[in-house]
Parts: sequence; structure tokens; C-alpha cells
Amino acid sequence: MHAMQYTITLPADYDMEIIRHRVRTKGHLLDGYEGLGLKAYGIRERGTDGSPVNQYAPFYLWADEDAMDRFLTGDGFRGLVRDFGRPAVANWRVLHHRSGPAADRPPRAFTRRTVAVPADADLASALADARAAHDELAATEGVHATALGLDPRRWELLHFTLWGGADEVPPGEGAFQILHLSTP
Repeated sequence: MHAMQYTITLPADYDMEIIRHRVRTKGHLLDGYEGLGLKAYGIRERGTDGSPVNQYAPFYLWADEDAMDRFLTGDGFRGLVRDFGRPAVANWRVLHHRSGPAADRPPRAFTRRTVAVPADADLASALADARAAHDELAATEGVHATALGLDPRRWELLHFTLWGGADEVPPGEGAFQILHLSTP
């Protein structure tokens, strides 16, 4: 499994209704996309919930690496590139994922946090500790699901959490509102 995200930071005065309309009219196109685990169409709006910027930042979990490649070379991503330019696409190998108590309802927000693995850290211990923390987090009320990823190029861990609602996100986590969720 692979995690992937690109972030498009938009001007401070950008009308985020343009992004909302884009997701309303095109978001369903990835519903049932073969090889996709999920796509959370996330946004942050400047001045809302402490966000300093306007951003469109979809987050993907891919069950199949070939599907991820097909998406990146296909018409949908081509349209995004046409409208916003080609963004840098971060991706991580998913090491661990769990469902939480809110898995029975659609998530309304997600958080994404990256943490560097110190050069002097024992990698096996660091990953075991991160997995244990995700198991604990997955049991938290309001959590829909969690995923832990690793970028071995940067030796960076990704902590991705889907939440039942923005009001359930711990303060300071910088939540993205989910406009639509595509799943298999």
C-alpha cells in the first residue's frame, strides 16, 4: 500500500468555492477506481480553524502501485496539471493502518503530520514505537482510520488520520476539511 499527496497552495484571496465546485462535479470520478484504497479531497481555508493559507490537498491511499501510476499519467491528473500546474507529489510506503471507532460514518476531516526519524535512531525501534502509537490513536473516539507511512528517501514518518468531524481533531493538528471521499 502507498500513500500519496500533493498540495496546491492558492492565493490568499482565492475563491475556494471554485475548488468546492471542482470536487462536487469531478470528485465522483474516482469512486470505485480500481486499485484505490481512498482519496480524501481535502482543503484548508485561510482564516478558518487557524489555517494561514488556502490549500487544495487531496490525500490518497493506494492498494495497488500500478493504479497510482495509471492515475498520475491519466486524464484526471492531466486536468489538474492543466488548471494548476504540475505539483510535487509526495508518496510514502504504508507500513501500518487501522480503523477507529468512527469507521462506520464518513470522515469529515483529516490530519497529516510528518516526523523525521533521527539519524542515530534504531529504525526498527522507531517504527515499532510509531506502530504502537497508531494502534493507540486508532482507539481514540472520533477516529475513522489511521495510516503510518515511511519515506526512506528522507527518513520521514507520515502520520495520517481521518476524523469523524473537525471538532474531534485535537487542537493544533491543522485539519483539512474533507469535501468528498472516494473509496473502492
